[in-house]
Amino acid sequence: MALAITPTYKLTPSSEKTALSSNYITDFDYLSQFLPEVDSKEFSRYGNRSISGMLNKLSAEYSYSSDLVKWSEEGRLHTAYTELVRTANVFDKVAHVFRVNETIIVTDAVGVEAKAIITAITDDTFTAVPYTSWGTLASTGLNVFVYGSEFKKGTNGMVGSLDAQTEIFENSGIILKDLFEVSGSDMAQIGWIEVSDNASGQKGFLWYLKSKSDTVLRFADKLEMSCVEGEKATNVALAGIAKGTEGLFASIQDRGNVFDGQMTTLDDFDATIDRLNKQGAIEENMMYLSTAQDRAIDDMLASQNAHFSTGVNWGAFDNKEQMALDLGFQGFKRSGFSFYKSTWKYLNDASTRGLGGKVHGLIAPSGTKSVYDEVMGGSVKLPFLHVKYRKSATEDRKYKTWVTGSAGGASNSDLDAMQVQFLSERLMCVLGANNFVEIKG
Repeated sequence: MALAITPTYKLTPSSEKTALSSNYITDFDYLSQFLPEVDSKEFSRYGNRSISGMLNKLSAEYSYSSDLVKWSEEGRLHTAYTELVRTANVFDKVAHVFRVNETIIVTDAVGVEAKAIITAITDDTFTAVPYTSWGTLASTGLNVFVYGSEFKKGTNGMVGSLDAQTEIFENSGIILKDLFEVSGSDMAQIGWIEVSDNASGQKGFLWYLKSKSDTVLRFADKLEMSCVEGEKATNVALAGIAKGTEGLFASIQDRGNVFDGQMTTLDDFDATIDRLNKQGAIEENMMYLSTAQDRAIDDMLASQNAHFSTGVNWGAFDNKEQMALDLGFQGFKRSGFSFYKSTWKYLNDASTRGLGGKVHGLIAPSGTKSVYDEVMGGSVKLPFLHVKYRKSATEDRKYKTWVTGSAGGASNSDLDAMQVQFLSERLMCVLGANNFVEIKG
């Protein structure tokens, strides 16, 4: 048996019957010779069609005033390098920060290790003498980190100071716009329909201009999708046309972690935990998943039950014949890391990522991160994800809307229509992208 492919998917009311610019719909055609019989209530066959909400749960919003936003993030505390080459006691490493008398641990790809002390340095090499011998240590693909230092009696102190390691990142905002328009003649014919507003849960009346309400929802979704999907323009053909912005997915793919394919086994999560341990080791994490990925994790967790193969016994100590079997899990804990999961409608909706693509989910750390904010002029604690919108003392571009034309209450042009304009200027800041995981492929 299989799910039939047909039929396929197809691509703010007022409590009183008051003709307002915000509750007018155009979905019904009354210009036909034979007027249709219309039910007075609109059925929401797609439920809540909006896909926004993830960023509202996971991020915060702050204002900015310049074309470019810059911030710096702390680097590693300890000195370590990978993929080094050794010739006898001499290691090649361009622009290293090792110092004489520092003690190091050297390991190769198969786990052989040796401890040594640095005896000499140049700009591109350093000399280290093993405390015992190099033994079977390889000469290529070496990992080295500093664990201490050792000096003889009566000697001078350490030569050279290590400056704090920081990385500077930047992003620029984009301007988003939308428009709703209805002619003055269409506004003169008033009809009513009773609807339920999925966003607010309220019931009320719309006159025939539903497209305006849909435009509001669509624009709100695009504000979030642009922050998630934004891409910086590198194509020279776009010079002077679009500059783009670095969204959430682009930041993770550039500076974070990408898991190839769905995560279906504990080994998949163990590999991810091992990677996160080498990054910020943030123990509390949120997972926003497609339904398929969410179901795969439920199956993985259920399979840990000793009797899974011969029958489900979850809830055996509170089992009743009327009890509905709960096959879903809210999260789990593994190796000190907690993962709390929920589905992300954006990845399932048939008119967004559910239409195609291979993004299965997102693992995001919870909490805040200390960074130096160029605009605020100091070290501040900010959420790992936050949206910045452009604002000054006289101009707030977080979410602007205004009416133009000569209908629907507007009287500022000779256009025989009402136009509702929408505008926002914003960007996404992803702090500590190395702590995020995108599940895709």
